[in-house]
Amino acid sequence: MRGSVAEKLPREVRVLVAAGFLVSIGYGFVAPAIPLYARGFGISYVAATAVVSVFAVMRLVSSAPAGQVVNRLGERDSYVLGLLVITVSTGACAFAADYWQLVVFRAVSGLGSALSTVAGGVLLARTAPPRLRGRASGVYSTFFVMGGISGPLLGAGLVAVDLRTPFLVYGATLLLAALLMLALVPRPGPVASAAGGDRKPTAGFAETLRHPAYRAALVSNFANGWMVTGVRISLIPLFVVDGLGRGAGWASTSLATFAAGNAVVLFSAGVWSDRRGRKPPVVAGLLLAGVSTGVMGLTEHFLLFAAVSFVAGLGSGMLTPPLNAAVADVLGPGGRGGPVLAGFQMAADLGSVVGPLVAGALASGFSFALAFAVTGLWALLSVPLWVRAPETLPVAAPLGAPDQPDPLRLK
Repeated sequence: MRGSVAEKLPREVRVLVAAGFLVSIGYGFVAPAIPLYARGFGISYVAATAVVSVFAVMRLVSSAPAGQVVNRLGERDSYVLGLLVITVSTGACAFAADYWQLVVFRAVSGLGSALSTVAGGVLLARTAPPRLRGRASGVYSTFFVMGGISGPLLGAGLVAVDLRTPFLVYGATLLLAALLMLALVPRPGPVASAAGGDRKPTAGFAETLRHPAYRAALVSNFANGWMVTGVRISLIPLFVVDGLGRGAGWASTSLATFAAGNAVVLFSAGVWSDRRGRKPPVVAGLLLAGVSTGVMGLTEHFLLFAAVSFVAGLGSGMLTPPLNAAVADVLGPGGRGGPVLAGFQMAADLGSVVGPLVAGALASGFSFALAFAVTGLWALLSVPLWVRAPETLPVAAPLGAPDQPDPLRLK
């Protein structure tokens, strides 16, 4: 059965899920401490938030080179190298002598993050069977989100003890994830093509960009990065405090409701996309996330806002697994598309950098309502691209044979 829930994911995917959970929970330990630690050097609020921004900017500018590195070193070694770079730079943050050293160390962490993210995406696309790509992405995303939720809760005591301690603990979780990958994921050999021949040629970005589904995926990932990584972190807390007149604790609650909605639907969205196609859950997720995000600024009561945040989380969670699976489908069986996955990741990073700037300017110059409306509009603009794009889900192969892409669908 295509995408059977009982079917076991490959070992490489299961190890990648465990490593991603360790990375996510470790980042949850350190995330609340970063701006507070920076403020300890006697700087302004703007300078403190710049420590967070420099990480995202470095991820953005280094994703394209990271794709080339992945093609040369392979997915496993590139993933481990990226984690080791973050491990060293994060540990160094705990011993930063001044503000600018902290900025440099966080920038280096951004380089390592880009490399490990691209490598992990390529590894997931290459090793997950076509009939299980959505499920594999759903499982990975679910555990990553759960790590992000539990990390701040478990790490709250670390911040209270000492602001340097979370950096050291995060470094330890990264090192453990790297060792896990080295021990349990073999160095890949040549990848056989569907015909049993030689390694499939590496997909190029310019070639893949001609595919309508990949173009739709880029725009959708930009919108998702704008909504989830950007505006959710930067604008929602401000709206809860300044727009709804609630305390900072209520802002954290609203973020948790979004994450809960995300986690609830990730796995089922992946299974749905493996059984019925990538387009239905992608379009449904874009519509749900776009509309709910667009009306956030119109809410006047916190409970209603929290409910809308939960729905937005459902939409984003419904979108993520099939979106990742569609990009893997475009690469084809056994494809090693480092630059293609790098471009996909850059779209989200660009959204997470541009989104807070544009939304913040709109909220300051006009209103929160307009800022949220423009944010949701990006998701809705992606829908026509998917309506016109071909379905990428590979057609079912005879029992015992590998799934094959439908050439009519991929043209």
